[in-house]
Amino acid sequence: MTWLIFGILTAFFEAVKDVFGKQNLKKSDEYVVAWSLSFFSVIFLIPWVVYTGIPPLNSQFWLALLIGGSINAVTSLLYIKAIKVSDLSLTLPLVALTPLFMLVTSPLIVGEYPNFFDYIGILLIVAGSYLLNIKEKSKGYLAPFTALLNEPGPKLMLIVALLWSIASNFDKIGVTNSSPIFWLFSLFGTISVLLLPVLLHKTPNPGRKILKQLPMLAAMGSLNAMGVLFQMQALTLTLVVQVIAVKRTSVLMGVLFGHFIFKEKDIQERFLGAAIMMGGVLFITL
Repeated sequence: MTWLIFGILTAFFEAVKDVFGKQNLKKSDEYVVAWSLSFFSVIFLIPWVVYTGIPPLNSQFWLALLIGGSINAVTSLLYIKAIKVSDLSLTLPLVALTPLFMLVTSPLIVGEYPNFFDYIGILLIVAGSYLLNIKEKSKGYLAPFTALLNEPGPKLMLIVALLWSIASNFDKIGVTNSSPIFWLFSLFGTISVLLLPVLLHKTPNPGRKILKQLPMLAAMGSLNAMGVLFQMQALTLTLVVQVIAVKRTSVLMGVLFGHFIFKEKDIQERFLGAAIMMGGVLFITL
C-alpha cells in the first residue's frame, strides 16, 4: 500500500500549500501567486532533475505535456482565484468532485473503468456537496446546490474539478512515458511559460511584488512540488482515480485550516458535508 502513503502525503502538502496560497493572496494578486506556484516548483525540482537525469522521451510524452500543460495553466489561475474570493472551507470541498468526473474521463483517456464501489462513492460525494450549504434548505431542497453555483469561489472550483479530471489522466500518460520528477519539471516549466504573458499583462511591476513576497511564495512553490511529486510517484503504482481520490482528503485538512487559521465560520456544517464527500472518495478507492 505504498501508493496510499504517497497519496496521504500528497493531501497533506496540498492542504498546507493552500494555506500559504491564501496568505500570499492578502498581499499579491492571483496572477503573481499562480505564476509563482509553478515557477518556484520548477526551481525546487532542478536539483532532482540534475541528479536523476533526463529519461527517454517519445511522442506520447510531448502530446501529454501540450495538453496537460495547457489545462493546468488555466486551472492554476482559476484555482487561485477561487480561494481568493471565497472561504477555503466552502471552495476546497468542491475539488472532491474530481473523482466523480474521472469516472467518465479515465475510461475515455487511459482505459480505466469504475466498479461497484465507485458508484457508491458518487452518491456520497453528491450528498456531501448538498450538506455544504444545508442551512439554505428552508429556501427549497435545491437551494444548497443553487447557493454553490451562485458563490463565485465554488463556481470556479467546479470548473477546476472538471478540468483536473481530464488533466490528471494526462499526468499518468506523461509519467509513464518519462519519470515522475522529469514530468513535473516539464509540466511546471510549461505552465510558467504559458502564464508569464498573463502575469506581465495583468500585474504592474510583478518582479517587485514577487521579491517582496519571495520567502512565502518560494515556500508555497516548494510545498506544491513536494505534494505533486508524491502524487506522481503514486500514479506509477495504481489507478489514477484512486490516487486523486486519496489526494482529495486534503479537503478535510483544508476545512480545518480554514477554521483555525482564517477563522472561517459554519465549520460544523461544512465539515459534515466535506466528511461525507470524503467517505465517497474512500469508497472509490476500494
